[in-house]
Amino acid sequence: MNFSVTSAQGMEVPILVSVPHCGTEFPDELKGQYNPRLVSAPDDTDWFVQQLYDFVPAMGMTMIHARYSRWVIDLNRDPQSKPLYADGRIITALCPTTTFLGEPLYQDARVEVNHNEVAHRLKNYFYPYHQEIEKQLARLKNKFGQVLLWDCHSIRQHVPTIQKENFPDLILGDADGTSASPGFIETTLRALDRSEYSVSHNYPFKGGYITRHFGKPLENIHALQLEMTKVNYMDNSETRYDSSRANKMREVLRGVFSNLIEHLA
Repeated sequence: MNFSVTSAQGMEVPILVSVPHCGTEFPDELKGQYNPRLVSAPDDTDWFVQQLYDFVPAMGMTMIHARYSRWVIDLNRDPQSKPLYADGRIITALCPTTTFLGEPLYQDARVEVNHNEVAHRLKNYFYPYHQEIEKQLARLKNKFGQVLLWDCHSIRQHVPTIQKENFPDLILGDADGTSASPGFIETTLRALDRSEYSVSHNYPFKGGYITRHFGKPLENIHALQLEMTKVNYMDNSETRYDSSRANKMREVLRGVFSNLIEHLA
C-alpha cells in the first residue's frame, strides 16, 4: 500500500485530513534509478507533517498520508500535467526529474520520465491515493450531508525558484474562493488570524490539484489547503522536528479544527 489511513477515534466528524507530500520511501522497482545521495534524504519532502497532525484522529477526523516520495509521482499535480500556476515560477513535473533547486534526481540525468513510465506510476501510485480520498469523502458526505477535505503541506521558508522573499508562516489556499464555501474560508481565516503567525490567503499558493479537483462546494464537498513554513515546527536548519515549535503550531491547528467542527455542526 502506498498510503496509510488512520481512522477517526471516538465521535467522528466530517473532516478528512490529507498529507500527500510527507512520503520518504521509494518503490523497489524504481529506487535504483535515483541518485542514492538524494534518495537517502529526499529534500523536497513535507517532513514530519503527518506527525504534526497526528492529533486529528482523536478529534474525530480520518487522516490519509502518503508513504512514497513526491519524486516518484507528485500526488498534488494534475495527472495530465497541466500547470498549476502561470506566473513564471519553476514548477516540478508530475514525475519530476530535478529537485526544487534544479538538481538532477536520476543517475542517468534524464530530463523527463517517458510516457509509459508515467502511465505506470499513475496507475500504481497516484490513482490509489486519489481513489481513497474519493471513497472517504463519499462515505463522510453520505453520513453527514457535507464534508471538508483539509490538505496539509509545508515548505522551506525560502525557495528562490518560487519567489525571492521568505514565505509567510501560514498560507491558506481555496483556489481563489472556488474550492470551499465562504463560511469555511472565513471561519478558518478568523482562527488563523488570532494566532501569532503571519497569514496569507491564496498567495503565493492557492491550493494544488487535490484542493482544486475535490473541492465542490455546490455539492457540499469543501476543500482547503494549508501551507506552512517548516521553521514553525522544525529547527532552523529545517531538518529536524522541534517539539516546542510543533506544540505551539498544534495548538493553533486544534483551534482551527475546533472552529470548523462547530461550523460543520
